[in-house]
Amino acid sequence: MAHELTNRFNDLMNNGDDFFSNFGRSFFSNFDGSLKEMKSDIKETDKDYTLVIDVPGVDKKDMTIDYKDGILTVSAKRDSFSDESDSEGNIVASERSYGRFARQYNFENVDRDGITAKCENGVLTIVLPKTEEEISQTSHIQID
Repeated sequence: MAHELTNRFNDLMNNGDDFFSNFGRSFFSNFDGSLKEMKSDIKETDKDYTLVIDVPGVDKKDMTIDYKDGILTVSAKRDSFSDESDSEGNIVASERSYGRFARQYNFENVDRDGITAKCENGVLTIVLPKTEEEISQTSHIQID
């Protein structure tokens, strides 16, 4: 059962490069800002997928969601944060980041016209209704 769940997770989170889909994932993901900044959960029912992504400090106008050929791409940018350094410009420690981030997810057989997205309190929720047949067209999803 655990092996099946791991395989399903890898299928959904795969960005399309099968050769490197698992190779060094735990090591290299620490250096990939997109994975570090866009932590997500995926729920699947018989009718749809629900994707929940943490996007703290990102305004919905700075997010883009596209669906093409079974790949959902979520992109965002976070503007620079206020400078918290002392009078000489020294920062003792800083873990906050800014810049552009993106992540891709595989969702086959999705009704692209029915995809909805909502962003509240730094959490982006995308619902992707399932369809019986595969549709191969590009869609840009509006965030409410």
